[in-house]
Amino acid sequence: MTAYFMVRAQVVDAAVKDGFDRWYQDEHLPDALKGFNARRAWRGWSAVDPSVHHAFYEFDDLARAQAIQGCDALKRLVAEFDRVWGSKVTRSRDFVEIVQTVGS
Repeated sequence: MTAYFMVRAQVVDAAVKDGFDRWYQDEHLPDALKGFNARRAWRGWSAVDPSVHHAFYEFDDLARAQAIQGCDALKRLVAEFDRVWGSKVTRSRDFVEIVQTVGS
């Protein structure tokens, strides 16, 4: 079944939100898509909490999604994220396997 790697980021310093948004759009999302060899990737801002950003990476199955843990691409992307944003943006990660879909 399809699986997703999800990253939830919270912009702690509101002054960097626009820069974070541009950086994620122009650099991070394309680099992660390529580095993870994911099917596709997308991102968006929460409508409930405007400081929360979500990014999603789609994989054929959970094993392929979880295979990115510890890979060189993830290590490089995490190091770059930390270098650029430091404590201004916090984040958490999760893996989700789709177990049911309804409708088209």
